[in-house]
Amino acid sequence: MDPQKASPRARKSLKRKTPTLGWGCFTTLSSLGIIASVITMQHYTAHFTDDPSLQGAVVSTFNGGCFFGAMGAGWLGRKRTIQSRAQKLNTPKVGCIFALWGASMQAGASNVATLLVGRIIGGISIGILSMTVPLYNTEIAPPKNRGFLVGLTQQMLGIGFIVANWVGYGCQFIDSDASWRLPLSLQLVPAFLLLLGIQFLPNSPRWLLEVDRDEEANAAVYKLHGKGNEQAAELEYQEMYHTIKAEARIRTRSLRSLVSTPAMTKRLFVAVGVQVFTQFTGINGMNIHYSSHFAAKSSILKSSTTLDPRCILVSVLKDMRLFSFKGIMFAIFGDRLSDSIGSIYGAVGPIANLFFIILLLDRVGRKKPLVFGATSFVCTFSILAAIVATNPLDSPNVNHTAQRAGIAMIFLTSVIFSLSFGPVSWVLASEVFPTHARALGTMVATCSNWAFNTMIGQVAPIGMDRVGWKFYMLFVALNLVDMIIIAVFFPETKGKTLEDMNEVFGDHITIESQDNPSVEKVEKVEHNRKEFA
Repeated sequence: MDPQKASPRARKSLKRKTPTLGWGCFTTLSSLGIIASVITMQHYTAHFTDDPSLQGAVVSTFNGGCFFGAMGAGWLGRKRTIQSRAQKLNTPKVGCIFALWGASMQAGASNVATLLVGRIIGGISIGILSMTVPLYNTEIAPPKNRGFLVGLTQQMLGIGFIVANWVGYGCQFIDSDASWRLPLSLQLVPAFLLLLGIQFLPNSPRWLLEVDRDEEANAAVYKLHGKGNEQAAELEYQEMYHTIKAEARIRTRSLRSLVSTPAMTKRLFVAVGVQVFTQFTGINGMNIHYSSHFAAKSSILKSSTTLDPRCILVSVLKDMRLFSFKGIMFAIFGDRLSDSIGSIYGAVGPIANLFFIILLLDRVGRKKPLVFGATSFVCTFSILAAIVATNPLDSPNVNHTAQRAGIAMIFLTSVIFSLSFGPVSWVLASEVFPTHARALGTMVATCSNWAFNTMIGQVAPIGMDRVGWKFYMLFVALNLVDMIIIAVFFPETKGKTLEDMNEVFGDHITIESQDNPSVEKVEKVEHNRKEFA
């Protein structure tokens, strides 16, 4: 097939294709964010009761579905992942179908059993999408822009969370069961748009090479580069062709292949490590417990005489030099102040994330932001622990300055997360593996993310209730350890092609020439495997 004859539709810019996959991430956080608002609604609790154990089950069953969804997507493998639209049944379509099914059951639930089954099915869909979307974006992104394109995963997660918060906030004013059925049914919209959008996506050339569809892979590379970049397209195709063909001679489909050599073990350590360390930052623990607890009980926000809470929050935002929500806050703040604060808090991270992935991520790399983030979290959680220890939220002696600092630390922690672990975790975890192991490796990393996400979500409220401010010292210690491990053991992958990762991790695989193919790189990989065994 002549790559010059690619159709006009196929020559569309890569940046117009990648956001389509972002709807998968949007679906993820809209599903997660919506339920946080719904379970506190008056008509919802009247229909299903406000039993804390039931609310916990609604959240945990969803996370469990996410874990098994990601696992299932990995075992299906690249043959049915997002890029394989030639297949009759592919993973993202399954994910979209599960999302539509789960959202429908949740919105129409008449009893607890139906609601929980709908949450499990919805969780499976989100697990599938959270594994396949970063994987596909990684495989089609050019090295110089891979951080930005894969970082859109976190961006769409944040936008989904914002939309979910504001939808939940608005629906609370509906005085009927529609107050909770409507936001749950709105989960159908992004899932349906994704199902339509993936029909127009190109195949991943790396997957096509792996399954010996070489001519299609060549055409796909030219499609992704667009007209006028034929030379760069040919160079990239030749590099991935020779590397992937060499790897194909020794590939296996078992989990043991992820630890078959020291280099593969290090790849797995980095991918799983960055996802687990992301949960160890404490951002989810703080989101689940501290932000809502602080906003609901803080005297500085409840005061209506000595200090106007709207003015205080505006001053906090201005002090952080972000932007002013003054007009919005004065227009909507009232009795539902804490809900509005949660919605505004959810917007701070995505704005910082967008700035980071556009201007910094592909310039400063992956390692420096992670070290910066872990170091900063040691500081912010230390300050939060000190504030809570010296100024309990139910204390009769209110220290407004300290409580203002606590609110600022919550916002600052969200911003720092979006400048470090938030986007970098998705980029790094999906780019370190070779083609033959990328689906399995990304699966293990994503499953680790959901497993530790669930653990932190279950442990954080209990920890705060039992040991109070001392629980935050756990995150101080974890982030300190993470910082050291990242600084010492994590490599820098900025600007490297996926095929260059062999050199980064010590595989020592060389690119063979087209005219004189060599088995040297195969022999070297086999030698590494035997040494490790």
